[in-house]
Amino acid sequence: MKLELRGITKRFGSLVANDSIDLVVESGEIHCLLGENGAGKSTLMNVLSGLYRAEEGEILLDGVQQHFAGPGDAMTAGIGMVHQHFMLIPVFTVAENIILGHETTRAGGRLDLDAARKLVREISARFGFELDPDAKVEDLPVGVQQRVEIIKAIGRDAEVLVFDEPTAVLTPQETDDLMAIMRELAESGTTIVFITHKLREVREVADRITVIRLGKVVGEAEPSASNAELAALMVGRDVQLTVSKEPAQPGGTALEVRNLTVFDSNGHKVVDDVSFDVHAGEILAIAGVQGNGQSELVEALLGARKQVTGDIVLDGNSLVGSSVHEVLRAGVGFVPEDRKTQGLVGEFSIAENLMLDRSTGEPFVRHGAIQRETLDTFAVEKVQEFDVRAPGIDTAVGRLSGGNQQKVVLARELSRELRLFVASQPTRGIDVGSIEFVHKRIVATRDSGVPVIVVSSELDEVAALADRIAVMYRGTIVGIVPAQTSREVLGMMMGGEHD
Repeated sequence: MKLELRGITKRFGSLVANDSIDLVVESGEIHCLLGENGAGKSTLMNVLSGLYRAEEGEILLDGVQQHFAGPGDAMTAGIGMVHQHFMLIPVFTVAENIILGHETTRAGGRLDLDAARKLVREISARFGFELDPDAKVEDLPVGVQQRVEIIKAIGRDAEVLVFDEPTAVLTPQETDDLMAIMRELAESGTTIVFITHKLREVREVADRITVIRLGKVVGEAEPSASNAELAALMVGRDVQLTVSKEPAQPGGTALEVRNLTVFDSNGHKVVDDVSFDVHAGEILAIAGVQGNGQSELVEALLGARKQVTGDIVLDGNSLVGSSVHEVLRAGVGFVPEDRKTQGLVGEFSIAENLMLDRSTGEPFVRHGAIQRETLDTFAVEKVQEFDVRAPGIDTAVGRLSGGNQQKVVLARELSRELRLFVASQPTRGIDVGSIEFVHKRIVATRDSGVPVIVVSSELDEVAALADRIAVMYRGTIVGIVPAQTSREVLGMMMGGEHD
């Protein structure tokens, strides 16, 4: 089925998320929609899938104009969507999820689960999925759950299939499997739109590439285009994609984590008997698929988790039992994985956000009063040093782009005398140009002799920054390996392999 989008414009108030976008995807083609987070890719696909209605433009399938009142109309027309966050009911079986919303019944009003099981087996056999129709979704690995999403779409006769950032929660091996599935689907005639910001994946699987920046189509490219060429289209300027760094010169052990176990509110172990060291002047990267205990580990290091056993020792002093404020005062700098809710106050100005963890005393507060001149001087200096693009230091942080917000967080955390720097998902949701800047500052922090922990689900980022890599799986560290370890080995470790 041929897909055409003509002049699609979607506004949210004064924000133009999609600005007169044209896109043509031929039948049986894998067409990649490439762009930074916030470029308008997902908004455009939500228009296509009937979740949003565009103010202007039209959608055509095989030359016939479509009018979607909602997602049901788009599904009926043959459009399916595999979302980044799976739309599955964990306690339901595969078969139950497949028929959800499209239930058929037997005599007596009972669900016809046999028909759903048959459909699962037929599609599984066709693509080699090896799925048990009666398995509960919550018991399946995330890569297998994604296959359930694909079967849902195919089982509803989707001829146009949209994959929205589908590799965010997959290991490298699961990503490779998904690429193979996409190729097989395309060869069978399915039209595929693949939304991503990962250059390596684009070049591996796409037949054609359309690049979107700030809601507009800024160019098209072939898969033969270099990463540098694609990145320049995404950002609008040349970008250094590789991290330039000299070999680490590690000093003595600065941080010791011993037999650390973290419990959730129900008493379940989310981090299980983890031990590792970090040396002064090195970057230890913690890799793994999201949801394997990395966030809870970081929260324990920062004093935000109280149900812990084991020990965390920084320069000879135990941090277990300390409050977050006490940990920060001990010299720990922290970039949280969600800057908007954990790292910044959106309504506060840039200057106010730069003093958030130093708001109780000198140099910014004296006798309970903010020393405005001191703060403004400091803020102007840091805005320049960290290249924060903003009208001024009184601009509300919530009005800045993701990359500039992250630079404010970095400026604050790296402006103190540090004994440990922890950066969790430091480049999530920011543009390629800002990623380049963030990576340089992290390496500079290492080179100043500070021990650094980087937690990232982006394997390319881990490989680029790390001096050593610790891989987490289901709350444990399955191994700590050199930075030169291959993607294949890291991928197996992320899937639970210990050797």
